[in-house]
Amino acid sequence: MRHFGHLPPGLRATLFHQEPAEFSADSPQRLLAVALGATLYSPATRPQLAADVLKQAARGVVSMVLCLEDSIGDGDVAAGEENLVRQFSELAEMTAKDPESPLPLLFVRVRTPDQIPDLTRRLGPAVRLLSGFVLPKFTALRGVPFLEALTTAEAACGRRLFAMPVLESPELLHLESRTETLQGIARTVDAYRDRVLALRLGVTDFCSAYGLRRAPDMTAYDVRIVASVIADVVNVLGRADGSGFTVTGPVWEYFRLHERMFKPQLRQSPFRGRAEELRTSLIEHAMDGLLREIELDRANGLQGKTCIHPSHVPPVHALSVVSHEEFSDAADILRPERDGGGVLRSAYTNKMNEVKPHRAWAERTLLRAEVFGVAREGVSFVELLAASVPHA
Repeated sequence: MRHFGHLPPGLRATLFHQEPAEFSADSPQRLLAVALGATLYSPATRPQLAADVLKQAARGVVSMVLCLEDSIGDGDVAAGEENLVRQFSELAEMTAKDPESPLPLLFVRVRTPDQIPDLTRRLGPAVRLLSGFVLPKFTALRGVPFLEALTTAEAACGRRLFAMPVLESPELLHLESRTETLQGIARTVDAYRDRVLALRLGVTDFCSAYGLRRAPDMTAYDVRIVASVIADVVNVLGRADGSGFTVTGPVWEYFRLHERMFKPQLRQSPFRGRAEELRTSLIEHAMDGLLREIELDRANGLQGKTCIHPSHVPPVHALSVVSHEEFSDAADILRPERDGGGVLRSAYTNKMNEVKPHRAWAERTLLRAEVFGVAREGVSFVELLAASVPHA
């Protein structure tokens, strides 16, 4: 699979200076963590789940979480497990008939550790489609049994399985217990580093602890108590010195969209013949708050995003593409002859690049460029999004 692989090759050639690289479930862990992109959540109880997975993959989704936790009722867990096993079997049959059909990385969000080996066993041969499990309300105390269960399941099924812990517990939010909780999480995930693909933030649970809910014109970073947790999580768990992990952006809850979306930029779009269609598409598929939050996610050290609606996926991916200017700066900083450090004027002559302080940024940028590609000079987020949104 590859990001933007659902677009025709000719269209990709007009958009990308460097096209996104192909990857698979067997790709290196560091690359897969970035490649997750917009991870779409779906309740495991959906009756047409297998068909839904293939439909979303054909629209550019490359990672999905099939949820047995908060998205379904307490009384629906057993039925959800049965449906999940049945849908995986159907999905295995569908992909066997059409091996070229794209399939996203699939994860299951469980409630208890014992579900992990149990579901892995019940999936049978269809376990080959599973990439791992999402572990809820993760702390050092609650997390170890989940990770041990994952290790057991991995050995039993004979394939690599990843964990994605969700950081959403009250102990992490409350100031008096935050430092100790973060240190415990750090020790735990470090001990299982080869199995932890990414850390996910449960901002909805953080808000719930204080009876809060952000409005559609507010980002997670406008809610100061939430922003402080995000900052501390990145501080401890997202460092660029080799000790950190990929930390993904929080969920955006809204998908009834209103008409305030980047109209000035659209009027300047090179797709002038489709201006009205593009304006309608962008209004219908994105919103100001979501776009601001995606940009703030990256500015605060987060990559990718948890998504609960398919319309959120194209904006996340479009804003993940490395701009031609970013790529130029990063490549220049990492040239072998720059190893000694120094300061240089950017090729765009609008900034100074300091080789040593900007090296970690440049390395992350080129990894993102490998996964999401590099836009052609003059191609903006608007063109990438306009090309990506489904059209009736």
